Amino acid sequence: MNQLYLECYSGISGDMFVASLLDLGASKEVLEEVLSSLPLAGFKTEITRVNKSGLDVCDFNVVLEHDNHDHDMNYLYGEHTHHEHHHHEHRHLHDILHIIDHAQMTDHAKELAKKIFTILGEAEAKAHGTSIEEVHFHEVGAVDSIVDIISAAVCFDDLGIDEVYIPVIYEGTGTVHCAHGTLPIPVPAVNNIVSSHHLPIHIDTIKGELVTPTGAAIAASIVTSHTLPSTFTIKKTGIGAGKRAYERPSLLRAMLIETDPRHQ
Repeated sequence: MNQLYLECYSGISGDMFVASLLDLGASKEVLEEVLSSLPLAGFKTEITRVNKSGLDVCDFNVVLEHDNHDHDMNYLYGEHTHHEHHHHEHRHLHDILHIIDHAQMTDHAKELAKKIFTILGEAEAKAHGTSIEEVHFHEVGAVDSIVDIISAAVCFDDLGIDEVYIPVIYEGTGTVHCAHGTLPIPVPAVNNIVSSHHLPIHIDTIKGELVTPTGAAIAASIVTSHTLPSTFTIKKTGIGAGKRAYERPSLLRAMLIETDPRHQ
């Protein structure tokens, strides 16, 4: 029985989650093979080691060939020019499900990727007052989000995890800029996921978005328990780096744990 404990004291995003699982030992080769099979152009991925607060951690980065910087960061916090986001094609859920269906990945990974996208689609549709069939994945459907979510499903499947403990997810406060104007944190899509899927959330005083819609959708799709076993041993730990600089280091720790049935 493979049990995973996600320690979300700095929130959760798609790239942090993928990096933490790669650090735990998910196969880079399997991931790269799946990504090269996607009917999707204009991106490459980088898996590197970075130093965060003196710790050696894994970083997973999706690089868009025509946009070489973290447009999310610039966009969310207002330092953007308006033409920057126009290269993102508008995709609907059925387009994304088509991409997943045509990728060379296991059935289990495909199911999980579809589940994550469906949770995300429902939350975005509710936020914008539209239906899941009609919602444009304009920010979600950006190539980097598609790659993050498929990578998350592939790495999770590769590690063969059966149970996932997420006792709490920390989120920040304030506002972010998006295509529609200025939104409160947690952004509406995150708020809807947390609400629909009963995710345990702690609002911290840190200014900024610690939980992305993709991160929340991944958490909602894999969590099996919000109560951590009272005693467990840690078999292995993986740490994934976040991209954004807040006053607390942006890290996601993923631990493979083992419980002794006699101590439950």
